[in-house]
Amino acid sequence: MSEQVYAFVSNAHGDIDFVRAALAEDRTLANATWDWGDGDWETALGAAGHMGRRDIAELLLEHGARLDLFVAAMLGELEIVEAVLAAHPGMRDAKGPHGISLLKHAEAGGDPAQAVVDLLRR
Repeated sequence: MSEQVYAFVSNAHGDIDFVRAALAEDRTLANATWDWGDGDWETALGAAGHMGRRDIAELLLEHGARLDLFVAAMLGELEIVEAVLAAHPGMRDAKGPHGISLLKHAEAGGDPAQAVVDLLRR
């Protein structure tokens, strides 16, 4: 199973065909997590998030992946990001997979995430 999880999370950084095929075989992979070491845990959704792969993120969410703040930022979900930061202001400086900042996740989202980028730059 660990080889399957490693391959799934690795490929979620950019190979939607691999992700789609793997989910067709095993839907539980939608929330699989890989430990890259030193506390750097990453889900497939997290991988898609920092790579700005909206298509992969949306596919994973359709299959039950759990939305996190970093992916919400990449997707441009301004209301979600605002609500989390209002309740937990320290999350503005939180680091996601590989130590990547919330702002970098939002920037990876391109134009659809520009409002989140603007919020985080204030």
